[in-house]
Amino acid sequence: MTYITEERRLIIESAREFAMREVLPIANKLDPEKADIPMALREKMAEMGYFGILIPEEYGGLGLGCFEYCLVAEELSKAWMSVASIMARANGLVGMPVMTEEQRRNYLPRMARGDFIGCVAISEPDVGSDVSGIACRARRDGDSWVINGNKYWCTFADGADFMILMARTSEPANPKRRHEGISCFMFEKPRGSFPKGMQGNAIPKIGYFGMKTFELAFDDFRIPAESLMGEEGKGFYLISSELEKARAHTAARAIGCATGALDTAIAYAKERVQFGKPVSDFQGIRFKLARMATEIEAARQLMYYVCDCVDTGRRSDKEASMVKYLASEMAERVTSDALQVLGGAGYTQLHPVERFWRDARLTKIFEGTSEIQLRIISDRLLA
Repeated sequence: MTYITEERRLIIESAREFAMREVLPIANKLDPEKADIPMALREKMAEMGYFGILIPEEYGGLGLGCFEYCLVAEELSKAWMSVASIMARANGLVGMPVMTEEQRRNYLPRMARGDFIGCVAISEPDVGSDVSGIACRARRDGDSWVINGNKYWCTFADGADFMILMARTSEPANPKRRHEGISCFMFEKPRGSFPKGMQGNAIPKIGYFGMKTFELAFDDFRIPAESLMGEEGKGFYLISSELEKARAHTAARAIGCATGALDTAIAYAKERVQFGKPVSDFQGIRFKLARMATEIEAARQLMYYVCDCVDTGRRSDKEASMVKYLASEMAERVTSDALQVLGGAGYTQLHPVERFWRDARLTKIFEGTSEIQLRIISDRLLA
């Protein structure tokens, strides 16, 4: 059995060509400057349909699955992981299944066109892996919800057209079920600024440039009552329902970073001459490259399996955690090895391998740390 059909092969080739032609030159220029992804590139991504891969055709999207979504994400990450990430800010909409028909017709066509890109506010200064510890509050007041509290690690909060926010609307009846009483909200915001009652401060980062990441403060911030998505107090379940897809997407980004680093290392090893011959002729380098390629392919095949499970409705929460863990751990090793192949040149910004190394390290943290993935896997194994 092969997962790569002719249609998927063409999607890969098209995305690869786009990434190398349109994304890589921009990444090589703007990442060292810590600059944002330019609007012109976003417009080209929209023309390719990348913001609407998971959006049904009736709403202007491509109507494809998690598999195609991850294929494109991998190829884009071979150039710049941030570009594969901004793609998720329309495709990866939490709560799409519980939208009203009016909301779908209002939001989804704009997302598919790339005109309506969002951000997600879940983590807090004291809340990361333990989402059930959310303390940011939402209080109903007439035809509004009033938000008070803080959020952390909210990427693209400044440039977003809308925000998905998780806040506590009630205390859990059972202290052992702290995830109850958390609600999910979606509301529009002005692009490029923060509305009254919301303040944001950019967080300095060592990588993942192209989009700024913020700490947010909400002080009696008002949103319309209809901003509530799904059932009040059940927001945790909305987040959980999207985790398999999100973790497959993170695996795809990690695999893309690793592959980009490997490709750079191979090209350099063929060109770099030491002791009178290319370093690619030395067994130590050849075996290192072989191990790197093998680890990448193993992670890729598991990702394919998870994507196929998601698209065919088979449960794969354990396997999604496995591929997220495997791919992110692999990506850190492979990008570090690629940097080693380049030697001193790898520790500069002359080659994109330095960017792949920085960005790959983050994949072990977001969408659930490696430690959290191991907890999930072990819980399933020992249940």
